[in-house]
Amino acid sequence: MTLAEQLVEASRHAVALLVTEDGKPNAALIDTHQLAAHGFAWQATYIEALRQTLGWARGLHAAGGFTDVEAAILRLGFAEYVSQLAGGIPISQTEMIRPTDIGVPAQAVLGLLTHPELARLSDPSALNAARQCLAAAAIDGRFGDVGIADETIAAIREQFLRYAATEIAPHAQGWHQRDELIPIGVVQQLAEMGVFGLTVREEDGGSGLGKIAMCVVSEALSGGYIGVGSLGTRAEIAAELIGIAGTPEQKTRWLPAIASGAILPTAVFTEPNTGSDLGSLRTRAVREGDHYLVTGAKTWITHGSRSDLMTLLVRTDPAAPGYRGLSMLLAEKPRGTDGDPFPAAGMTGSEIPVLGYRGMKEYEIGFENFKVPVANLLGGVEGQGFKQLMETFESARIQTGARALGVAQNALELGSAYARDRNQFGKAIIGFPRVANKIAWMVTETMLARQLTYFAARQKDGGQRCDIEAGMAKLLAARVAFSNADSALQVHGGNGYAIEYPISRVLCDARILSIFEGAAEIQAQVIARGLMGRLN
Repeated sequence: MTLAEQLVEASRHAVALLVTEDGKPNAALIDTHQLAAHGFAWQATYIEALRQTLGWARGLHAAGGFTDVEAAILRLGFAEYVSQLAGGIPISQTEMIRPTDIGVPAQAVLGLLTHPELARLSDPSALNAARQCLAAAAIDGRFGDVGIADETIAAIREQFLRYAATEIAPHAQGWHQRDELIPIGVVQQLAEMGVFGLTVREEDGGSGLGKIAMCVVSEALSGGYIGVGSLGTRAEIAAELIGIAGTPEQKTRWLPAIASGAILPTAVFTEPNTGSDLGSLRTRAVREGDHYLVTGAKTWITHGSRSDLMTLLVRTDPAAPGYRGLSMLLAEKPRGTDGDPFPAAGMTGSEIPVLGYRGMKEYEIGFENFKVPVANLLGGVEGQGFKQLMETFESARIQTGARALGVAQNALELGSAYARDRNQFGKAIIGFPRVANKIAWMVTETMLARQLTYFAARQKDGGQRCDIEAGMAKLLAARVAFSNADSALQVHGGNGYAIEYPISRVLCDARILSIFEGAAEIQAQVIARGLMGRLN
């Protein structure tokens, strides 16, 4: 690890020469040198993933649970990621970043590439043996011990894995193909299982569990169907907003109902032509007496029709530039139906047809003098909306990382099962090295992304700032989900392109993960700026 860490440190200082001014990161310079800055962010993400995976392996070894499967994951992960750190990281399907692109001296790269430890890790016969081990284990349903020592969390994980396998996975393809909402009966079951109040404090009606519990539940449910795994996201965002910033009256009124599932919330932030640029938000809220009148347009509102409560980001002060004039409203609305999705005065909307991620549906929503009581201004003070929202982004991105892990694991399991059962040229296709190698790498990289995501969750549970770590978790896990889905579809061959096979749905579902909750480019920007800020 030491030489790889030194390489990334050299990248940090090389990028700092490009993007800092007077020792501080300069936003304009980061934009100018975006490729170098984002490449450094990916390098730092790789290093953190390796660091956490090494810690995972050491913990299992100390507990006597480190088997040949975990050893193979460790070898393949380190050999591949260290080689990519030195030779080039694919930061997208069309972009490769190499140390020399960042300005790292060639000698620093050469020292890593020629180090005896990397040569030992990358011995072809040893790597081949590791791949064979993982492919054989995968077709038996063994993907490595995830390393959860807490018995309560482990039991929760097993409970939701069983539920997803029996109650979700058999129906997911049908829900997707019919493009229908997840049945309300499933929503009620999740409420009874405590999904919506998982991280809400016990005194507010929740279970009082942490982000690790949220991760294992979201991962397990998303492994059945990402739509189900995402049902809890809106509740967590709303509950965290209210729990952090709400008045005592707002907490009493809303938190127990959200935690019980009696109220289904939705997040109403994004606008047409703004995307991640929330400082350009234009939806207005004008105060008249004891109400605000909201006028404007929102888009990409997930679960917008069947929700009861909107966390609605609006501009209350048009004279204040950028983020300073934004406020958050807790806006009630009646649940919609298929025939009348938005039965509220001053509110209209239409569905956005999408490729995947269909179980909650996406909407465009228009407001025209839509009334919201002044008492529903989050925290009771105008101008705090952006600050309040930023305080939830860590949790949202960790949870997106967890959902991505579920999708990645689902793709891995579908690919492994197909490779085991499909026969060609007289044998199961898992017997062909390039199929086996795909499966082995899927096992490996899923575990690397998992350990990074769990690390971010532990940081959050420990009360530590983790915007960088949360961004890293989402950045890597989202890429792994799509990579696994693509590889698993390739293993299926032509059948993978047929909509009757679940992998076709999983590929569509996986593609959104590097876009929502901040696109991959935004995550890299957040990581780079954060790390540059820590330089001194």
